[in-house]
Amino acid sequence: MARITQIGLRRLKLPLIRPYRLSYRTFTEFEPFLVTVADDAGRTGFADAHVSPGSSRETREGGWAFCRARIEEILGEETGAAKTAVLARFEESKVAATALVAAIEVLEDNPQLEVPETAELPLLTPINGLTEAEIGPEIEDWLAKGFRTFKVKVGKDVAADLARVRTIQKAIAGRATFRLDANRAYDRSAGIAFASALDPEGIELFEQPCDSDDWEANAAVAAASAVPLMLDEPICTLADIARAGAIANVRFCKLKLKRFGGLDRLREGLDAVRAAGMEPVLGDGLGSEIHNWLEACVARSTIRNAGEFNGFIKPRERLLSPPLPFANGSIILPAGYRPRPDWTLIDRFTAERLDFTTTKARTATHGA
Repeated sequence: MARITQIGLRRLKLPLIRPYRLSYRTFTEFEPFLVTVADDAGRTGFADAHVSPGSSRETREGGWAFCRARIEEILGEETGAAKTAVLARFEESKVAATALVAAIEVLEDNPQLEVPETAELPLLTPINGLTEAEIGPEIEDWLAKGFRTFKVKVGKDVAADLARVRTIQKAIAGRATFRLDANRAYDRSAGIAFASALDPEGIELFEQPCDSDDWEANAAVAAASAVPLMLDEPICTLADIARAGAIANVRFCKLKLKRFGGLDRLREGLDAVRAAGMEPVLGDGLGSEIHNWLEACVARSTIRNAGEFNGFIKPRERLLSPPLPFANGSIILPAGYRPRPDWTLIDRFTAERLDFTTTKARTATHGA
């Protein structure tokens, strides 16, 4: 069996075209961890994942330390044993563990990376405008570019959020649908007040109204909501999926590769969502082009709605060669598509780098 001989670890800084506003943070750049792997059979793999400060208890410092420690442990191991060792400590740093495992899966040529025939995967896009004067032109622009599903962030003020939703509904005028996302920002009473006052016209779902750990509050909002709910941040295991499926009016469940520990586990989770009577949604809006490519490969045969793996269109530059094909609001995966990292660009955006081999580790630090 082939054994791992080299692992590279990089922290990237990817400047965004425009600020990306969430309820808990505004991003001006993404900072994923990129992992590269090689074995003694000459195979190579790569993957990345982005720790989003404020989204969970994970921190970038903790994720970096987790990667360093696990890399030291799995160097020289057979790939299957290496994945098992990392996943045994998955709960300590889900995002970092996923980056390591997914890189090994790419090295192993995981079957889900195969694209036997061209696949078109529609994406959603966020509505950033806050006023009627901003919202109308923005929606027209996105419609002209082929998008038919939008994401609307809420969670700061119930009255203002409801007014903005009505403005968006008027501007869309039945030509598209949209998803609401509170990113855990409402408490129970505010979530109920918002969700119960919604006009369902054009609204596909309402995502994660309350804190990830407050299952009771989210269930109460679901019971009062005029539209179906979707849970996101608390969904990291098959047990979480089963728990979500038991809540009335939770009809959607969103999974992200970076919280599920690899391609195989993500596929298992998406299948479990549908088995639990919900519709799966997939994607990380904070993902790089590498991460979104991996999600798109899994999405090709598992989801039937607009993907949320759209983070790659937010940075100024791409990371893959050839770039992930994108047109008319959709990712187009050509038959046989298998990109490689664009090392010229990746070197430019590398802020920190560590290289490990079975004989030694070399550290190289780049300017931020």
